[in-house]
Amino acid sequence: MLELVGAVILFCVIAAIIAIESRDLLSAVVSVSAVGFGLIVAFFYMRAPDVAIVPIVVEVLVLAIMVRATLRVGLKTFIGNRDTFGMVVTLMLLAVFFLVGVKAFEGLPRFGEPAFASIAGSPTMEYVKNGLQETGAANIVSAVLLDYRGYDTLGEATVLFTAILGALAIVRRKARKEVGEPEGDE
Repeated sequence: MLELVGAVILFCVIAAIIAIESRDLLSAVVSVSAVGFGLIVAFFYMRAPDVAIVPIVVEVLVLAIMVRATLRVGLKTFIGNRDTFGMVVTLMLLAVFFLVGVKAFEGLPRFGEPAFASIAGSPTMEYVKNGLQETGAANIVSAVLLDYRGYDTLGEATVLFTAILGALAIVRRKARKEVGEPEGDE
């Protein structure tokens, strides 16, 4: 399992490097989206589909907006000199973040072992122990999302709804008609 997540993260790093080095703007946009979709796949491998829901919506909308903006601008390639020093510094920072991330993952429990079980008085243990009595919901996930964290869930849904409306407002095509132009295609 950990090897699959590592492979997906390696794919994300390679796609990010391609996005940085690509001279074609459309290829760079697609590569950046590949990084986002790779992280979504990593969330699914880590059995966190609830965490992956928001990035799926955001990635699809951002990809549509960015592709449309790239095609509308009409630029095909990035013209100019690449800053070698900046690229080297960026790659060094990526390496440092990778090493810090590896060190941080060493302190986490193994996959499948819940971290909340080792912490006395954790909110998660309280939800599991008292969820049925306090909320009456047989499904603990529903109890947490709708009873314990109801305002948070409402806020997330509002943000998603607003993002979708904003994307639709940007992406949709307005019919531009001249005065006196007939309705429909003729």
